[in-house]
Amino acid sequence: MYTYYISVGSNMGDKKGYINSAFQSLQQHEAVSKVISSTLIETEPWGYTEQDTFVNGLWFCESTLAPNQMLGLIQSLEKEAGRERLIHWGPRTLDLDIILAYDSYGNMISISDEKLVVPHPHFWDRTFVLEPLYELLPAFTYKGMTIDERLAQLSE
Repeated sequence: MYTYYISVGSNMGDKKGYINSAFQSLQQHEAVSKVISSTLIETEPWGYTEQDTFVNGLWFCESTLAPNQMLGLIQSLEKEAGRERLIHWGPRTLDLDIILAYDSYGNMISISDEKLVVPHPHFWDRTFVLEPLYELLPAFTYKGMTIDERLAQLSE
């Protein structure tokens, strides 16, 4: 059994509708259990900023799917939502990223290959990921720092 923290975002069309539909699909998948969502928040774009605001959040789930299989599943959810990859960090109907993954022993999984990098390479720099992560995993530390400490550092 694996544990995942998946960042979710949308900034096109029915933003919450895309997110809710994908959440329901994830809940109904036979290899996924115990799906929990953080509160959804409205945020400014990150990276490419000439676009609409986002609705962001974070999902926790447990699954028998290995990380690359989970990546395939969440990419299929993006495709179902009509996601097109036209501009790097550009507008999207649905954006799902594996932020953190843990094995059945509770050990953080580290992957870096051509398709998947976990922990996500930019999660520690994005308040729209850290705020929902704090809601679901308040005791989390990374690089010797708590989420509260990192959020304070990012707001300086």
